[in-house]
Amino acid sequence: MPKVSPDEVLKKDQIGVATGLAWTAVGGDVLFIEALRMKGKGNLVLTGQLGDVMKESAQAAFSYAKSRARELGINEDDFNTYDMHIHIPEGAIPKDGPSAGVTLATAMVSSFSQRPVRKDVAMTGEITLRGNVLPVGGVKEKVLAARRARVTKIILPAQNKRDMEEVPKELMGEIEFVFVEHVRQVFEVALKEGARTPPAPPRPKVLPQQPAPPTAH
Repeated sequence: MPKVSPDEVLKKDQIGVATGLAWTAVGGDVLFIEALRMKGKGNLVLTGQLGDVMKESAQAAFSYAKSRARELGINEDDFNTYDMHIHIPEGAIPKDGPSAGVTLATAMVSSFSQRPVRKDVAMTGEITLRGNVLPVGGVKEKVLAARRARVTKIILPAQNKRDMEEVPKELMGEIEFVFVEHVRQVFEVALKEGARTPPAPPRPKVLPQQPAPPTAH
């Protein structure tokens, strides 16, 4: 099983960086997905350790965010004036599969809405174009990887509740498990509120102009 260095754990809540859980041939692993908006024309740029299936998940997440921009607190014009760059840092173990869908969506929405992602939350789940979260495999291995990374909260698809019987009982008291059916529930748990624009200072009151006193003749 690969060891997760404590140095890899996020030190603070960050905009556009989400923690995902992956299954590999040698067990579970933690991956950090980075999303950055940059001036452009609405393109999706993918770099790093992404297989073909993961690229399709990234496109599905991007399409979902674009179609729900207003309700997600995103300026709809941003999809015409910015490109979205998704990067998964190179690792020793290649990763692919649909289970990074919710993590990709969270990183994108965080970047577009400028809402930080909570550093103590990790997640896994496949996402559809409508935002539904589908079950994934390797839950036990992913939970163990999250524990090694000192994650305190894990978001899982609701249909994966049946797999919790395989998770060691001692982990139930150490990690909080949140089961979701839709990606909006993921955002509610994983994203913090963005920096609020301070209210504009009150305008000075303008007193009505008094009529000039009559001039003596």
